[in-house]
Formats: sequence, structure tokens, C-alpha cells
Amino acid sequence: MSAKEWNVTVFIDEGPDRTVARAVMTDDGRMAAVGRGVARRNPVDRPVAEIGDELAVSRALEDLAQRIHDMASHDFAHMAGPAGQVPA
Repeated sequence: MSAKEWNVTVFIDEGPDRTVARAVMTDDGRMAAVGRGVARRNPVDRPVAEIGDELAVSRALEDLAQRIHDMASHDFAHMAGPAGQVPA
């Protein structure tokens, strides 16, 4: 069995009322997928940066996971061939 390594780097951009996170997955140094997450602070809430970071990052990782799943589904469908076609 061969070993592979995929890396995920998370970038966080914090503002006073909004935090944006990007989760970038690389495969052999090439960007393979990107997930994005946003957290917005309700004006009546106290500004706690860690909470915005956690929410935005978790949402970016969820988005990344969904995108990887979609890639696998697309690849599987492509390998299976046209719908209704029976392999010879």
C-alpha cells in the first residue's frame, strides 16, 4: 500500500463583525479543493473573536468536506459510464 499525504491549511480573516475562513486542501503541493466559511456577529452579542474563528473554520471545513465528497461522486459517476449502459 502506498502512502499519500493531503494537507489542509486554514486561513482566517477577522473583521469587527464578520470572520471569513478558507480551508485549502493540497495534494502533492497542488491546490485540490477549497472550502469557505463565514461567521457574523449579532450586534447584541459581545465581541469574542475565538467564537467567530471557530464557527467560520468549522463551516469552511464542512464546505471543504462536501466539495471533496462531490469530487468523489463525480469521479465515480464518470468511471461508471453513461447511465443505463451495461458493461460488456
